[in-house]
Amino acid sequence: MKLYYSPGACSFAPHLVMNEAGIPHETVKVDLRAKTTADGGDFRKINPKGYVPTIQLDNGQVLTENAVILQYLADLKPEAQLMPKFGSFERYRCIEWENFIATELHKGFGPFWDPSTPDTYKTHLTKTLNSRLEIVSKHLADNQFMMGQQYTVIDAYLFTVLSWAPMLKFDLSPFAPIQAYMGRIAARPATLKTLKDEGLVK
Repeated sequence: MKLYYSPGACSFAPHLVMNEAGIPHETVKVDLRAKTTADGGDFRKINPKGYVPTIQLDNGQVLTENAVILQYLADLKPEAQLMPKFGSFERYRCIEWENFIATELHKGFGPFWDPSTPDTYKTHLTKTLNSRLEIVSKHLADNQFMMGQQYTVIDAYLFTVLSWAPMLKFDLSPFAPIQAYMGRIAARPATLKTLKDEGLVK
């Protein structure tokens, strides 16, 4: 299996899940601006959407979109318990959080990366994001992970998205439970391995 990634981008989440679950994989670095792979190939021939994460299976099948890839990886190694079992209500709760992260947090941070985004709009977005983060913070005040005491794919996704806050000068200090949570996830061996694999730490 190949994971097409860009260091620190949202592709960090499936990369982290692969390391958590011990799923063998090869990584291919992508230049998202040039839409090329590390060897100069046209990334759009792999994923016409032109963005990561993208995984390519050994049979040539290509899968995109974080929420789908994360579920697929979790189901490859059910013994790792990175998602609740099929048919359980907890699985739907996990998917509910996964979609919340994707639509309310991941996409919410998007305009902050664009230098042309007006400051007035960033102010509006900050208020909206803070209201969403308050929901997460209250939940984490009583839970070690997003699904209680069990680490799952949504923790990999949430950690990835919130790790962008310092780079974007987005203040997480009002949310003490989130800050403590980020520290717990950062200290996990798989997180440290993924950071090293992507060249984000030595």
